[in-house]
Amino acid sequence: MEIFALGGYNEVGRNMTAIKTGDEIVIIDIGIYLPAIINLESEERVDIPTKKLKKIGALPDDSIIVEQKDKVKAIVLGHCHLDHIAGVPFFAPRYTNAPVIGTPYTLEVLKEIMRDDEMSIPNKMITVNQNSSVKISKNITIELIGITHSTAQCAFVAVHTPEGTVLYCNDFKFDNSPQLGQPPNYKRLKELKNVKALICESLYADRKGKTPSEKVAKEMLKDVLLGVENKNNAIFVTTFASHIARLSSIIEFGKKMKREIVLLGRSMAKYVNAADRLKIVNFKKDVTIHGYAKQIKQVLKKIEKNRSKYLIVCTGSQGEPDSILDKIVRKKLEFNFKDGDHVIFSCKTIPEQINIENRAALEEKLKKHKVRMFTDIHVSGHSSSEDLRDLIQMVKPKNVIPAHGEPAKQENLARIAEDCGYKMEKNLFVMHNGRKIIL
Repeated sequence: MEIFALGGYNEVGRNMTAIKTGDEIVIIDIGIYLPAIINLESEERVDIPTKKLKKIGALPDDSIIVEQKDKVKAIVLGHCHLDHIAGVPFFAPRYTNAPVIGTPYTLEVLKEIMRDDEMSIPNKMITVNQNSSVKISKNITIELIGITHSTAQCAFVAVHTPEGTVLYCNDFKFDNSPQLGQPPNYKRLKELKNVKALICESLYADRKGKTPSEKVAKEMLKDVLLGVENKNNAIFVTTFASHIARLSSIIEFGKKMKREIVLLGRSMAKYVNAADRLKIVNFKKDVTIHGYAKQIKQVLKKIEKNRSKYLIVCTGSQGEPDSILDKIVRKKLEFNFKDGDHVIFSCKTIPEQINIENRAALEEKLKKHKVRMFTDIHVSGHSSSEDLRDLIQMVKPKNVIPAHGEPAKQENLARIAEDCGYKMEKNLFVMHNGRKIIL
């Protein structure tokens, strides 16, 4: 068995891994590197050619497998975040024999992205529910094992082959009280036999303990939204657009506050529309959603005149250029913050330098408006050290491959694996983009 590290092994993002067994290849995830495009103005992001995206480091490099493209039997997606799926429209057309496989929500978000960007792919799309399987050839079965993360219908990808199973675990947390969907399928994970390789995220392997449940974030939001005086103030909440469970909590408290709830931003509209379409949630009866500039300008003008009647949920959690919050503080939208208005950051800053700088710049501008800021009203969707240890001990893989992070992050996971008895370069491999190992 050969495993190819194509992206996400030198950085946090542009995840792409290929597994070759016999004469067949399975690709798991094709994401983009968000920091590479985050500072491009929105006009420059439209119709960016693949060559340019590669040049600026936004896409994975599949050159070490492209000569074997006819052997690729499937492209499998674990969940719907852009650093895992947004490269699919650029790469899938070169692997036309490979169907794109994912849970209903993951594929619906992918379709929403392609519709919005006027892109398409020739590949067949195969929907597989959590905790279900699909046979893609005589020798390979793909299983999507239900797991919790920070969006809907996430899965560990199990690639079952005659040589054993590869279990791909980017991204996850072990949330036993999820606010949306089912708890992790521990039973199935414990049943897995002959796990030849565990490919696993390393993002917060250095963080001690266990990642708290999403119910903790809900209580934090409750304290800020219902427990702080805000009668005459505008309230803006920003979070990750894909975090459907978090949005559900915000909407629940907005209704208790008797405020009209407005969702603003293109990415917010994409993820929420996909969830509504699949009946994962029913937000549209409680909120209005505006994704495009003209609509957003009009609604903010209306909100400004009666600011205490609304709860605005919008993009800008990372301080991204051209997000709603960024445009407001740069006077590109007709809304002016006033002394005492609330801005709630229900998120963490993704640990990349460009995000840290953008977010710091946004906060500095908000301070000048004398806005009250509430930050880190959040729990992570990623596993901490003890979650990772539990996973390794649960599935007992023959080999461990840290992924989803620069080498320093991977080495943190490698140390946990070493504590569990694995040895570097024997059955523990810290990979880099472009590396291949043979097991």
